[in-house]
Amino acid sequence: MRIGVIQASSQAPKNQIIYDAVVKYAPKKSEVINFGCTIEENEKYSYIEISILVGILLASRTVDFVVTGCSSGQGMMLACNSMPDVICGYAPTPNDAYLFAQINNGNAISLPLGEDYTWSGTENLERTIEALFSEPFGQGYPKSEAERKVRDAEKLKEIRRIGQIQFEEFVNVLDISLFESIKRKQNVIQNVKAYGKKEIADLMK
Repeated sequence: MRIGVIQASSQAPKNQIIYDAVVKYAPKKSEVINFGCTIEENEKYSYIEISILVGILLASRTVDFVVTGCSSGQGMMLACNSMPDVICGYAPTPNDAYLFAQINNGNAISLPLGEDYTWSGTENLERTIEALFSEPFGQGYPKSEAERKVRDAEKLKEIRRIGQIQFEEFVNVLDISLFESIKRKQNVIQNVKAYGKKEIADLMK
């Protein structure tokens, strides 16, 4: 499993905390890639721009899962869910993270990271990441309804596939200035070119 960590520039001071927690609790043999945003980066990225980068990483199959976030966590979750091929949950607590992984079986999770109004501390974040990766995804919950829950999660993915355009089409109609901005995030773009689907990697030129 390849797991990407990337969050909005506004929460750059939390990047290392998130990355360390994911490395600690990710399934064995997983590869965790830190895409930032870090305090050392001069370029600043909004949650909107990061959500497009999340979409590129997942649609290209460069990574299998993304841990992200912004001040509230909700803006990033909504923005990510606007991207083709992304099913992003919102996880302010360990219980939310566990239920998302088991019931919804998505491919991204958004964390609330804003000091003084959504941030619940390093311990809560660690426990949230631990709960997220505590069991294989998509087993269904509660166990008494697991079969139906798994079926419903697959139906949701099918509905989203039908209701959304392909990522290649999305990129082609994206505002040019926004597209040029996200292409400056070179650690993402280089990973997509190295590991991603050719159809999407070619769009990053």
